[in-house]
Amino acid sequence: MGEEKLDADATQRLESLLELGDPNAEVAIAYRIKERLRDFYRASDPLEARQLLKELERHCLKRAMPPEIQRLGRTIRKWFEKLCNYHLAKVSNGPTEALNNLVKRIKRIGFGFRNFENYRIRALLYAGKPNWRVLGSIVVR
Repeated sequence: MGEEKLDADATQRLESLLELGDPNAEVAIAYRIKERLRDFYRASDPLEARQLLKELERHCLKRAMPPEIQRLGRTIRKWFEKLCNYHLAKVSNGPTEALNNLVKRIKRIGFGFRNFENYRIRALLYAGKPNWRVLGSIVVR
């Protein structure tokens, strides 16, 4: 849950749980990094967002950071321009990822389909409301 959505009790509970079960503070660090990344996406000014991401990259690449956080820093460095482009177009690849996930789920569910036509019909059924009038007229070669 986002930091801004936590009330005082939830914040206190989160902090106490991190204190008890996170002796090296790795989870706490990851949580803070996640919140700064959310700040990047919420920024309204592209230049401000760019600066936030640059600071986050520098912070992640510090030697004191856990290896996973350093790897995130390297990923941010590698994809920096593409990440910053979000603020120019305000689009993400979320719809594409959702469709890809849907196709993979259908493939797992459809274990044993022997022909493409059955697989295609299952995909259309799983995706929602197929147009039954058009469904019979589509020919796959």
